[in-house]
Amino acid sequence: MASRRRPGGTAGLARKSTELALATPQVMAHRMMRMALAGTQLSERDRKEFNLMGMEKLGAFTAAYNAMAWASLASSQTLAMQMWLAWCTPWMGNRGANRLAQQMQQAAVSILSKGLAPAHAKATANARRLAATPLVAAPRRRTRA
Repeated sequence: MASRRRPGGTAGLARKSTELALATPQVMAHRMMRMALAGTQLSERDRKEFNLMGMEKLGAFTAAYNAMAWASLASSQTLAMQMWLAWCTPWMGNRGANRLAQQMQQAAVSILSKGLAPAHAKATANARRLAATPLVAAPRRRTRA
């Protein structure tokens, strides 16, 4: 079976941004409604979900920060080499400058994509998980002994 290839570059960044923009309100609405229904006495299920919510945000931020830092480091090295080549080869005319501009755009898209990936992964996974989760736990049936 052939695997589907997802678009990269600006198309992939646009797709991820759109999916994130659609998943975020779904997750927020579910969790806000759950908070409203929970009231002051949190069940173990609600306590676990609200704790998970905070931990996921911290984890996604940390992963995004690290991914963007490493992508920035790699891109800065590539850009430095492109600048050096453009400076050392003036006979190439605008081709060196055009290549440098193209490399700068690719670097920006790459850094943004790397930073968006952890938040996108968490938000879309949460949207799928919470869509299948009822807001209120079903009451337990008491059996007569």
